[in-house]
Amino acid sequence: MDVGLDPRRWWALGAMSVSLLVVGLDLTALNVALPTLATELGASTSQLQWFANAYTLVLAALLLPAGLLGDRFGQKRLLLGALLMFGAASAACAVSSSPEQLIASRAALGVGAAFLIPLSMSLLNVLFAPGERARAMTIWVMANSLGIPLGPVLGGWLLDNYRWGSIFLINLPLVAVGLVAVALLIPATRGHRSGRIDVLGILLSGAGLVALTYGFVAAGERGWGSSVTLACIAGGVVLLAAFGAWQARVTDPLVELALFRSPRFTWGTVLATLASFALMGLLFVLPQLFQAVQGADALSTGLRLLPIIGGLLIGAKVAERLVVAVGTRVTVATGFVLMLGGLVLGALSDVGDGYGYAAIWVSLVGLSIGFTLPPVMDLAIGALTVERSGSGSALIQALRQVGGTIGVAILGTVLNSAYRDQLDVSGLPAEAAHSARDSASGAVAVAAQAKLPALAESARNAFVHGMNATLWTCCAVAALGLVLALAFLPRRSVSVESDSEEVVTIGS
Repeated sequence: MDVGLDPRRWWALGAMSVSLLVVGLDLTALNVALPTLATELGASTSQLQWFANAYTLVLAALLLPAGLLGDRFGQKRLLLGALLMFGAASAACAVSSSPEQLIASRAALGVGAAFLIPLSMSLLNVLFAPGERARAMTIWVMANSLGIPLGPVLGGWLLDNYRWGSIFLINLPLVAVGLVAVALLIPATRGHRSGRIDVLGILLSGAGLVALTYGFVAAGERGWGSSVTLACIAGGVVLLAAFGAWQARVTDPLVELALFRSPRFTWGTVLATLASFALMGLLFVLPQLFQAVQGADALSTGLRLLPIIGGLLIGAKVAERLVVAVGTRVTVATGFVLMLGGLVLGALSDVGDGYGYAAIWVSLVGLSIGFTLPPVMDLAIGALTVERSGSGSALIQALRQVGGTIGVAILGTVLNSAYRDQLDVSGLPAEAAHSARDSASGAVAVAAQAKLPALAESARNAFVHGMNATLWTCCAVAALGLVLALAFLPRRSVSVESDSEEVVTIGS
């Protein structure tokens, strides 16, 4: 039977969407809880950073092997195992009694997420015909994104009313629903790949991605001149270069380099990474703007992020029809124009602007993400054979993950440099000055404690100055995306026949 016509396919997509929701929820709910964890667990600043880094590094290391294993053994059983792992790790996080236990549990969460993300994406190519896949990709992107603003909303409410462990326990009912739904609704998929597992490729790619990711994480924490930063980035580049050379020689490679001969796969992946860069920049600065400048608490911050999702939902719905009418190139280029316009408005923000102005440009950028991300990811995944769905989807996600990490490191450097240049800490004791320079939230806290309204005002002005510089950087990325979309994307929508022809060529 043609699995693309399976009557359960839309219900199966709903099951995967529930499963993906826990990933976004967990990611942002943790950020809200960091001040509480610092006091409840006695965590140091370094340990607080590792609560996030343990998850990020494991995710980076395992994305590519997860895709390979999905192709070899079938996605359904591995998705069930990933959900069980995610549920067990969530429970372990909730009952952790020391920073070390929480770090280990967060690493286990990364294992579950590393399988959930690419395998759920690869099933879109297995379950849906090319004509339906754009709509399915829109739903998948929404499920991936919805947890981002909901995490602070739910996390803030739970922290106000319950113990901190509750922010991890909210995953359990969603995981349970996902387990039942995946078991009942997703058809069993047989593995397609034979031959030896590329162990050396797994080791080289995992080590290279971890080193590169940690290098850019360290750049945000230690600075670009740090020996740790430079050594990790250089080591990651060398290992990934060795990985690429090995993939060109090995009989059964972890990554099919022939995928990059497909313009649809290559440019779809590149543009998805650029769109994700802009989205990560937005999510990096907005919580700080709402809290440090506008005085919102964690719950209000989550609610104020919802226009991103509203814009994304509307944009994706419009783009779905626009692709059919005018083609992928015009649709995605329109998205990058909208993105550029929204980011320019954001970069012109003033410290006196209220949330109303922010909601306008934030909604516009959210709309642009809906115009760009689902179409280009559909373009990339449409270039994959069913046999390569897992490894190809994992490659797309790995590049987006590394691109997002690099983006946050670069944007963090731009923000911090501009903020510190503008902040006036004259007359402050050394320790207070250090806290004020560290972040706008720290400066506002110091100002409240020392009754220094001038410092608070300086911090707000300095942050908005830094945010504007950061958003101008995102504008450059959006402009690059616009140029690449016009230059390399196909003029018209790819037909089912040409879709099938290209994937056969790549898979052979």
